Amino acid sequence: MIDASIRSKYKAVIGLEVHAQMLTASKAYSSDRNAYGESPNSLVSPITLGHPGTLPVMNEKTVEFAIKLGLACQCTIRDHQYFARKNYFYPDLPKGYQITQDKTPICTGGQIIIRDESGQEKAIRLTRIHMEEDAGKSIHDLDLYDTLIDLNRAGVPLLEIVSQPDIASSTEAYNYLTEVRKLVRYLDICDGNMEEGSLRCDANISVMLSDATTYGTKVEVKNMNSMRNVQRAIEFEINRQIELVELGEAILQETRAFDALKGLTVSLRAKEAANDYRYFPEPDLPPLFISQESVAEIQHQMPPLPRALYLKYTQTLKLSEYDAYNLTDQKAIALYYEELIQHTHHFKMAANWVMGEVKSYLNEQGVEIEQFPITASRLAELIELIASGKISHSVAAQKIFPVMLQDPQSALEIAQANDLIQTSDDSAIERFVRQVMDENPNEVARYSNGEKQLIGFFMGQFMKVSGGKVDPKTANQLLRKSLDSCEN
Repeated sequence: MIDASIRSKYKAVIGLEVHAQMLTASKAYSSDRNAYGESPNSLVSPITLGHPGTLPVMNEKTVEFAIKLGLACQCTIRDHQYFARKNYFYPDLPKGYQITQDKTPICTGGQIIIRDESGQEKAIRLTRIHMEEDAGKSIHDLDLYDTLIDLNRAGVPLLEIVSQPDIASSTEAYNYLTEVRKLVRYLDICDGNMEEGSLRCDANISVMLSDATTYGTKVEVKNMNSMRNVQRAIEFEINRQIELVELGEAILQETRAFDALKGLTVSLRAKEAANDYRYFPEPDLPPLFISQESVAEIQHQMPPLPRALYLKYTQTLKLSEYDAYNLTDQKAIALYYEELIQHTHHFKMAANWVMGEVKSYLNEQGVEIEQFPITASRLAELIELIASGKISHSVAAQKIFPVMLQDPQSALEIAQANDLIQTSDDSAIERFVRQVMDENPNEVARYSNGEKQLIGFFMGQFMKVSGGKVDPKTANQLLRKSLDSCEN
């Protein structure tokens, strides 16, 4: 591990290339089904296998998905494009080339907003987002002597999101990946499951002295199958490169793999240059033209996005940054909250219920919000009963909410049927106060002698004798008033 004083002399320069598998029904250039977890080599056809004479056909859905992501990232959408062949040999690339976009990516520019090490917002600029197809998968751990090839993934449509080298730490890289995954899930264009390979990340990392103006030698790290492993790999690589510079040794421009078990990177090969791939225009696909009308139509169909919702919750609804971040972490939760606040203007109370009782139920039952049995309008009615003082939060959470999970009745009907509506009758409340004090003379005396913390005890006793049918704030005020009068 590098000493902190040495580490402080350097800064890291990191750019990420994220590959997102698109949730299309079929592959990028064939009608083969796009699915995960099927029997090896069962989702292939002559086109996927690269047989002579086969021709690709463009999947229009991939273009729509690319435009959606570009709009979400504030990119410029290119109107005229053509596809290219990226030539290289891998055993899991049967055609010997990959159909991609080289000179004319569909999206250019744009940015993704993240949180830096200090929690401040930071814009990570994008270079491009382009469409391409995936290769197959080489499997090394099922046979002692041979590598096995599964071509089910070959031809699956990908979006490659390439950032500028604006990322300065492994933590920022982790936060960037979190935002990318959140975006593609909100847009329903990728499930974002890194463990299944549907979201993959390559990191380009270099180090330089803090006051230097020239970048160091860039190293690419691949084979990271979780966001945590991306962070670990980048942290290791930063330290490794600093050590080499400190020793006066050269950093090789190469591609390295991350060994998650050992927590280190290992060399794979020298880094290819762009001319090694012999890019040239794809002769079997016509140029692509995207009209402004098509972009406008897709823009009109865009779902609410996490950052827009975050700004709405913090600036308009006046929720805390913590609340807003948690509410927007998952699209389905955010949409439930959006519907909830259509029925109640008690925004903070609604947020507390979603992040508290609702999420607790989902976690305990192992279900998603789509299976939650209480509609947003029914939960809003429960919140309104609390806000109007008709029931307390504890009664709502402990006695009404559990019934609502099993019973389609409204919160008011359940409260009335179980005699849970709070009383506002001052004389009844005063009788409860007097009963509590009469039954606990020793505690009254102790309170009068300065043990003010006993108010919690009295509140507990009061809620018992009143059956929780009195507003706790009102009860607390009357209890204090009566107890304080005993001191005079």
